[in-house]
Amino acid sequence: MTADVSGVLRQTGLFRSVPAQDLEAVVAISRLRAFRRGQILFTRGDPGDTLIVVISGRVKVVVRSADGGELTLTIIGSGGVFGELSVADGGPRSADAEILEECQLLLIPRETIQDICARVPSAAQALTASLAAILRRLTEEASDLVFLDLPRRVAKVLLNQAKDEDGSIRVKLRQEELAHQAGGTRQSVNAALRSFQRRGWIQVRDRAVTVTQAAALARFAGN
Repeated sequence: MTADVSGVLRQTGLFRSVPAQDLEAVVAISRLRAFRRGQILFTRGDPGDTLIVVISGRVKVVVRSADGGELTLTIIGSGGVFGELSVADGGPRSADAEILEECQLLLIPRETIQDICARVPSAAQALTASLAAILRRLTEEASDLVFLDLPRRVAKVLLNQAKDEDGSIRVKLRQEELAHQAGGTRQSVNAALRSFQRRGWIQVRDRAVTVTQAAALARFAGN
């Protein structure tokens, strides 16, 4: 299990250049935990005392309103890292994290990350770059919510999904999850998907969405 965890860490930007001895020490001091679908990892306001690496499975980071509304900020899959903001400033969690599917997560103490960044300049640079990427993504998403209509936001969500090895985009999210990412209702997302399907841009089979004409969908979204 240690070898598997080390291999996943080595693929991340933060730990890619960390010396092997330090990487082994990170694995030894961290906690590897298993979670079931639907579990809440943390909620907004909780202490931000760990950086989290997804070893397997998927986690969504969301913000929720008092009346039950939900907006998905991002979905992190295997090899993904989250919790950088709290690690950087020591503040509490700024959103909720919920388990989308059974997964294993590595919880790395904040102090360990700070020590690594202090001794390995490339790790500190990687953490800064990750924070900058988060800011850029959130800025773009805020702009989309204001300036794009719902169908174009759905198109961008589809295009932003991870590609398979053959380069195709097969969306593994339920329509409810798509709605949470696009900032709309399930019914409005369903209408957008039907429109895309009529135009031949996507295929919907057994509730799975496959993008068949990414270029056309990108032009529609304004990419």
